[in-house]
Amino acid sequence: MILDVNLPYFVLPIAGAVLGLIVGSFLATLVVRWPQGQSVINGRSKCDGCNRQLNPLELIPVISFVWQRGSCTKCGAPISKHHLAIELTASLIGAVALMVAPNVVGLSGAVFGWLLMTLAALDLDHHWLPDRLTALLAASGLLSALIVEQPTAVDRLFGGLIGYFSLLLIAVIYRTVRGREGLGGGDPKMLGAIGLWLGWQYLPFVLLGASIIGLVIAFVLKSRSQPVGLESQFPLGSMMALAAFPIWLIHSAGLNLLG
Repeated sequence: MILDVNLPYFVLPIAGAVLGLIVGSFLATLVVRWPQGQSVINGRSKCDGCNRQLNPLELIPVISFVWQRGSCTKCGAPISKHHLAIELTASLIGAVALMVAPNVVGLSGAVFGWLLMTLAALDLDHHWLPDRLTALLAASGLLSALIVEQPTAVDRLFGGLIGYFSLLLIAVIYRTVRGREGLGGGDPKMLGAIGLWLGWQYLPFVLLGASIIGLVIAFVLKSRSQPVGLESQFPLGSMMALAAFPIWLIHSAGLNLLG
């Protein structure tokens, strides 16, 4: 399970941080362009303002953003701050995951975190949890059972089913009682996908964590005199993502201590 037992402990977290920067650069582009219907894979990277193809120096994660002062050097169009925020967050996820579990378990956890981060960003900005990305989260959760003993495959399958159908039931009840949609169609799928990673036992903690985050957001909005009520829309997918990754970290740290 260990990637390289001869390496100093700090090397793998640093490698995870660097890998996170690279992965984050791609994911930031996906978050910016996918909602606009633009291809992320085809063609070379270009400025979103003037469509000029970017040179290699302009593609270095974080450094290029700072060097260009957040704008295109030719047209002056601002570079989306998603790039900087997502690259730094992905780097932190990679570093922390491989610090907690300096092996392939940590690498799989980094993948979990990167996918959650991407879904959270899309839900926060567009209230959109793409089925293809949620399916990738679910599939990778099942595949991780091949390298991670806990939770077991059975617990993961129950987690997927319970996560999906519990939120689906809540959505149906809310729609019946209130006569309108209360949850997005992607929320049950995302909780089901999270259940395939964490197992059914941790799902209550995911929902509890998401609820606490929602209460904090509501409190902050109220303190700023912004209206908060039954009509307010909160990105449940983003809040579940923020709760789920720390739970994975705590679970993996516990397994390492027991091991």
